[in-house]
Parts: sequence; structure tokens; C-alpha cells
Amino acid sequence: MNPWHWLTRPDPTPGFTTGKLLKLLARILIFAVIATVLSSLLQMTPLKPYLETWWGSLIFVLILYIPAAKLLSMNDMFVRPAPRGAAPGKAQTLSSAERRKERHRYAGVKKSAPRQGGRR
Repeated sequence: MNPWHWLTRPDPTPGFTTGKLLKLLARILIFAVIATVLSSLLQMTPLKPYLETWWGSLIFVLILYIPAAKLLSMNDMFVRPAPRGAAPGKAQTLSSAERRKERHRYAGVKKSAPRQGGRR
């Protein structure tokens, strides 16, 4: 299995499993290594005096963290429920006859549905 797919593919099991925690640990370690290498490389440039200030460090962290925020988030580790009314993996395409049948389904109904949940 490709390591990138292992890191970015959602895990279908609920809760915090060992696999999910390992994915999160791997993501954090990759981010820390990239941040350390970039910081070391920038220390060798004329930007060193600016990176040693609090605002320079803040700008560096924000520039580095904002693109990596999606990779570090845990939202993609959980399976999202499929929208109701749609088959999984299949787009809802109706023929014109099916759309017409659905449109005329309640054509003979005289009374509308109750409003505001029933009696007052």
C-alpha cells in the first residue's frame, strides 16, 4: 500500500483505534521534520535575524501550518454518512418519465400535510 494513501484515506472503524492514532502520530512527525528542516534552512539565509523575533517565528509557523492544517486534522479519519436518498457510489439520475411520475405523485391529494406539527 502506498504510504500517502495510508495517511490520507479515511478509516471506516469508529472511535480512536490504534491505526488512527498511528496515522496521527505519523502526520505530526512528518510535519515536525518538515518544520525543523525548513527552519534550519532559513536560518542560513539573511532572514535569520527576523526569524529570531516573536513575530518572525509567528509568521513562519502560520505560513507552514495553514497549508498543513488539512493534513493534520482528524476530520478525514472518520467516515462521513452517505446522504439520504442516494445510493452509495451512484449519482441520482432519473429519467424524464420517472421525474414526471414523481412530480404527479400527489396530484390527486386534496388535503395538505399538517402544519406546525398538529393541533394548537
